[in-house]
Amino acid sequence: MPAEKEERDGVPLTNLDQELYEGAGATKRDLIDYLDAMSARLLPVLHDRPLSVIRLLRGQDQFMQKNLPKYTPDWVPRTEVWAEASHRNVTYALCNDRRTLLWFGNQRAVEYHPALMLAGQHHPTHLIMDLDPPEGGDFGIVVAAARLVRQALTDAGLAGAVKTSGSKGLHIFMPLADDVATEDVAAATRAVAVRAEKLDPQLATTAFIREDRHGKVFLDATRSGGATVVAAYSPRIRPGVRVSFPLSWDALDDVTPADFTIHNAPGLLGDDDPWASSMPAPQPLDAGLVAEGHTIPVARVQAMHEGKRRAKARREADG
Repeated sequence: MPAEKEERDGVPLTNLDQELYEGAGATKRDLIDYLDAMSARLLPVLHDRPLSVIRLLRGQDQFMQKNLPKYTPDWVPRTEVWAEASHRNVTYALCNDRRTLLWFGNQRAVEYHPALMLAGQHHPTHLIMDLDPPEGGDFGIVVAAARLVRQALTDAGLAGAVKTSGSKGLHIFMPLADDVATEDVAAATRAVAVRAEKLDPQLATTAFIREDRHGKVFLDATRSGGATVVAAYSPRIRPGVRVSFPLSWDALDDVTPADFTIHNAPGLLGDDDPWASSMPAPQPLDAGLVAEGHTIPVARVQAMHEGKRRAKARREADG
């Protein structure tokens, strides 16, 4: 007997009792129920930002979708962004309303990765640091590294909010008061990372090449410009369907990323929206921080050159 069709906000919902993915411990219905329950918190962090999603169709590997498919309903808001790498316009969704969010959920879009810039603008709205633990490293060392970043921000007269990545690490967001050029935000982010590393070089590193990190927490200062970062409250394709969850700085010692899933996050929050309430007011960037950052090599470029140098050295050593 066929399952009864369901609909919310005019969106037909299908195959709700299918497991999201192996090890999820959740169905597609659980995902949509979560997105619906969290829409008042999730939509503000997605609003007017070109959206990439990670979808997971049955029997297929997960994939990131940027360009909207042709079958997307006309009522889904959208914007075009020029992609320099592929030399074409990419049509991104703008997830500005509950109906669009539910449609994405029905498309098995599990993860939500908004752009760092608003549609039609060309400057990031936040300075962002992504903290990535070493393989096998426990969450406690990521917390310790996050406190180094917080101290580096404080020393520059700045403040940020923190959330779990939903995977193994943490994200620190600092809202920007002015229309700061992308390259200046990127420079300031590099400077914050280097200053944090200097506070405890045995714990944290800015080394972009993985083999150079030597068991330390990676302070990833590359989240700027055209990058994306998973949204606060977004589910992740991880065991148990964890979510990226906002935390107070004082609560970091008492939790792990696995503590927050689509099953328990709405109940933990009640009527609160800690990401909105903990976010500091937008702040102007310290000019000295920006100037210092412009003297620090861009990590990806530096890593590319270093990779070529090492490859050449290996070839010469092999004769």
